[in-house]
Amino acid sequence: MRITRPLIPLFVALAFFSCRKDSFITSKDAIVHLSADTLFFDTVFVSTGSITKVVKVINANDQKLRLSDIKLIGGTFFSININGAPGPQRHNVEVGAGDSIYIFVALSIQPNAANLPFIVQDSIQVAFNGASQYIQLRAWGKNAHFLRNQTIEGNVTWDNTLPYVIQGGLQVDTNATLTIPAGCRIYLHADAPFLVDGTLKIQGAKGDSNHVIFRGDRLDDPYRDFPGGWPGIYFRQTSKASSLEYTDIKNAYQAIVASGSPLSSPPQLTLSQCIIDNSYDVGILGVQTSIQANNCLISNCGKNIVLRYGGNYQFLHCTAVGFSNDYITHSQPVLSVSNYTTQDNGTSLNADLSADFINCIFWGVSGTVDNEVQVTRQGSGSLAYHVGFSNCDWKVKSAPTDATVSNIIANTDPLFDSVNNFSRYYDLHLRAASPLIDKGISNALTVDLDGNLRPVGLPDLGCYEHQ
Repeated sequence: MRITRPLIPLFVALAFFSCRKDSFITSKDAIVHLSADTLFFDTVFVSTGSITKVVKVINANDQKLRLSDIKLIGGTFFSININGAPGPQRHNVEVGAGDSIYIFVALSIQPNAANLPFIVQDSIQVAFNGASQYIQLRAWGKNAHFLRNQTIEGNVTWDNTLPYVIQGGLQVDTNATLTIPAGCRIYLHADAPFLVDGTLKIQGAKGDSNHVIFRGDRLDDPYRDFPGGWPGIYFRQTSKASSLEYTDIKNAYQAIVASGSPLSSPPQLTLSQCIIDNSYDVGILGVQTSIQANNCLISNCGKNIVLRYGGNYQFLHCTAVGFSNDYITHSQPVLSVSNYTTQDNGTSLNADLSADFINCIFWGVSGTVDNEVQVTRQGSGSLAYHVGFSNCDWKVKSAPTDATVSNIIANTDPLFDSVNNFSRYYDLHLRAASPLIDKGISNALTVDLDGNLRPVGLPDLGCYEHQ
């Protein structure tokens, strides 16, 4: 048979594409699609959980693709099956041109295991031609109230029968009130700010088991102690009359931020017997707001207390202290107060400021800070301005000049009970020999941070009364 000339190019093209489909693409730019980049096992586990999900790996090229490696990175709680072959890893898996393979992911978990985190995470690596893509795996690990992107409306009261785990954030709406009872535990994911546009009432009580605790949801080592594990609690401009009692806030990025209500009565935020510890950026940030803080401990934060752009503040029997450790270098004053803020364009805005600090301790060790208390003022005399310190102990090289001071104990070691930076152990009660015992001025607070009675006479400085 004679082949006509016009058919020869067609045969050549068919041969070319046939050969191409049988050859392997070797470029790092090979097109690989995943049917999902995250598998979320959205289940509350109350008994042993066993759930299987699937993801498809698609070769979108006109040549074969060799997946050099498919493997489960961690493998503690998840297991995988790759196109019918079980095991945590497979090498050199071939995928035809335009074809796909399936990865089945199973989860088997004991939710009541003692050290199990609330959020169980892992990933699958899909490697080819020197490039890699990842499939993220996430699941609930323990039984709890799980809230994701939640908005609180109306008057809502939580219970303390199970912990609360928050992902994606929680908002207390403008006209809403959220009440949290004693003993409640709240664990927040790295993407979960706690936003208060209405009112937050936390009713913790004396005794460790009755405190309300906010912290990150990673309870596995070493993440359980990392600062910056979750964003923080933000009291925004419309929030009003919020109060936190016997509340511990740990390992946040910015533990408490309040802004926008300097003249509100009662204050926009009242803190009583609260512990704020190990926040990466700041412990308390007040921006033109009103805060009353009684018997509070603010320790080992990047910046412990920052009050700027004016506002109304009273800190009574509070201890702010910073130590350099493996997580946070003490390089900022434990207290900074100013009546202005600097905008992005470099200009300053000023506002009225009234701030009093009574029977407080401001101390820092093993850092690079000369003045643990910094007070700065800008603007004309037409602005109301008052910053006062009474019966306080502070560590400063140069005392602040834009403040009124009386009965200050300067640069005197408080003699805290026990501090061990290596093991990050900080017992900030006062020893019997502390020079701060009975050096306070009488006031209306009848108990200390532990809920122990203060004497009728002269109290000790700081948040703890020596017993």
